[in-house]
Amino acid sequence: MSSHRDLRLSLVADIGGTNTRVALADGKVLRAGTIRRFRNADFPGLETILRAYLADQSGVVCAGACIAVAGPVANGVATMTNLDWTIDGATLTRATGAEVVAILNDLQAQGHALGHIAPENLRPIIGQAEPDAGAAKLVIGVGTGFNAAPVHETPWGRVVAASECGHVNMPVRSEADLRLAQFVETAHGFPGVEDVLSGRGLERLFAFVSKEAGAPAEATAAAIMEGLATESGSGLATDTARLFARLLGAEAGNLALTHLPFGGIYLCGGVSRAIGPHLLAMGFEPAFRDKGRFAGFMKNFSVSVVEDDFAALTGCAVYLDRGAQG
Repeated sequence: MSSHRDLRLSLVADIGGTNTRVALADGKVLRAGTIRRFRNADFPGLETILRAYLADQSGVVCAGACIAVAGPVANGVATMTNLDWTIDGATLTRATGAEVVAILNDLQAQGHALGHIAPENLRPIIGQAEPDAGAAKLVIGVGTGFNAAPVHETPWGRVVAASECGHVNMPVRSEADLRLAQFVETAHGFPGVEDVLSGRGLERLFAFVSKEAGAPAEATAAAIMEGLATESGSGLATDTARLFARLLGAEAGNLALTHLPFGGIYLCGGVSRAIGPHLLAMGFEPAFRDKGRFAGFMKNFSVSVVEDDFAALTGCAVYLDRGAQG
């Protein structure tokens, strides 16, 4: 049990489809040694996780609590996209006793973390990692699911708009892409971006690539990434990663033209971190710039991978420290 001597700290949490990370924050800064990870399948809901966490943090009085969730938030209520949980402010107040509570979409939290991520935790893919601090930015999350959120600096503070763009149509540029769309739509009747650009999306791409090669097979996302490291430039895992990188480049380019993030595009999430070192070699940049007469215009946007696994927690802390606004 950790003792914090009756400190008034904030509780922050990042709830994904598989795991929940919880930490304490002093202002905008995560408190060293307080980050814990919980497997969602082991708990009936978030309240149980937060109570278990606080029971192990002796002497903490929660001044505020902010959580980031992988799903839409409407009227202060979060519905998880890939988890059968519904969370509201009353749940947070009951579990933590906090005076101020807030619920953000996970990509909103990532957006609030920008500017508070150590430079060594940003991997430049295209251009510079910090092109223009005052311009609009875009965070794109690729993990258990897919989503993105634009980040705007205003005279009243930072505003990070929520979205659920992982559920729009996947990009289709060729006859092979059309076959892919028809292949993945069998999951739920619609070929969404998240069906190809996520952990399970990577697995569906492998199934498609192997079928196209005449030898249908299955592989987990972890096995695909392991295969990519051992195939020496050719093989099903490499072909899958190349397709993934091209689709990600195309969709990131679509989002760039939608939001004009001259302050940079930031890829986050476990899948982004895993495939980040391979993106350039796998054709991400040509697909990103493949916008016809706007190909040259695409040079205005930089792309980086956020390699800080706890950035969403930092974003929650920053949001609370700014008065839970934006």
